[in-house]
Amino acid sequence: MVRAPLDIRNRYTQGGGALPTGDCMSDRLSRLFETIEARRDELVSLTQDLIRIPTINPPGQAYLEICEYLRDRLARRQFEIEFIRAFDTPGDSEAFPRWNIIARREGAHPGQCVHFNSHTDVVETGRDWTVDPFGGDLIGEGIYGRGACDMKGGMAASIIAAEVFVDLFPDFAGAVEISGTADEETGGFGGVAYLAERGYFAPERVQHVIIPEPLNKDSICLGHRGVWWAEIETRGEIAHGSMPFLGDCAVRHMGAVLQEMEETLYPSLAEKRTEMPVIPKGARQSTLNINSLHGGQDEPAADFTGLPSPCVPDSARMVIDRRFLIEERLEDVQQEIEDVLERVKARRPKFDYAIREIQHVIPSMTERDAPIVRAVAQGIETVLGQAPEYVVSPGTYDQKHIDRIGRLKNCIAYGPGILELAHKPDEYVLVGDMITAAKVMGQSLVDLLLPS
Repeated sequence: MVRAPLDIRNRYTQGGGALPTGDCMSDRLSRLFETIEARRDELVSLTQDLIRIPTINPPGQAYLEICEYLRDRLARRQFEIEFIRAFDTPGDSEAFPRWNIIARREGAHPGQCVHFNSHTDVVETGRDWTVDPFGGDLIGEGIYGRGACDMKGGMAASIIAAEVFVDLFPDFAGAVEISGTADEETGGFGGVAYLAERGYFAPERVQHVIIPEPLNKDSICLGHRGVWWAEIETRGEIAHGSMPFLGDCAVRHMGAVLQEMEETLYPSLAEKRTEMPVIPKGARQSTLNINSLHGGQDEPAADFTGLPSPCVPDSARMVIDRRFLIEERLEDVQQEIEDVLERVKARRPKFDYAIREIQHVIPSMTERDAPIVRAVAQGIETVLGQAPEYVVSPGTYDQKHIDRIGRLKNCIAYGPGILELAHKPDEYVLVGDMITAAKVMGQSLVDLLLPS
């Protein structure tokens, strides 16, 4: 039995908005919305096709296949196509090359560029599915499959919006771009980061970016919290396990670190609050996740049938995932961890440690009065008849690279899908939500690229 989406669907039913006044604008939007509605079946088919390409990351499967699919579709509407392989980025290999696609359609007159960026990769399926994770089944009002919500439904909605726009208004000014990029689920270094480093998101080339992540059809995501990933190692001295007093147990040292975190760091983080509209509300404080913990001998291979040797572990390693707020400085976040370790060291004379940074991302938040925010907000008000909710993501996404590397601030996430379904079994996206999002994105193109 497929999990019925009715328990949360009612919160996202389509409302009825009113078209903006003015005969020309009203006529344009009426034609736009009617055409998007008429292409409902095409939107469903496109979403199913995308889900059925198993772009699982890691390791990064079928990237070229999905880029070729997008090329074949978009080239029919005179989009100029470019494939970019992110050579020598994390995970890139001959077996799993990091392919990206950028499709650009120039208008009839000079103007600005609106870019829709979607990541093509999806996470592993995991267990407990009741449908084929790559079947793309249409069941009731939902399309099911890994990536349906995060974010192939959003990609499909943006493609339909762009296609309808260029079909109806070929004399538009500026350019429309659509990209399918790799590796967002593992940091985006083989996708948007690589492209941003090469100028594809430079403000002189692209002026507006919408990332159709699943933040719900009535919400505009302005940015995300920051993150600092690091590995902490506690060090000891190896000895025979029957005489542990001759060694120094690194695992016990790590236990003392965990206890110090529980007693001092976690209460301190709970007191740090942000003015950023992060969702869910529990993420409006600083958070720390223990991502992994390992001490002593390496884990044996799955087919190893022997027994472990009796040793006092001389190393223990913990990976931490620290999410921080726009009001915090990265240097202070790092210092808090070092202070924890120094307090432990003061109580344990033989204690020694090392910290290794894995990665960091600075918080990002676009201003509410930015042009792309205003355009999408107007679309939500027209289509849904309500003002948008402005939110911030608890985790990072590819806006970080567009902002920090590309130097482009006029970027948001807006797309169909219910955030809580991302990475879950029986992931789905509602067709009605995709239609709504396509209308909003289409109206944004009208507002930004058509002469008044």
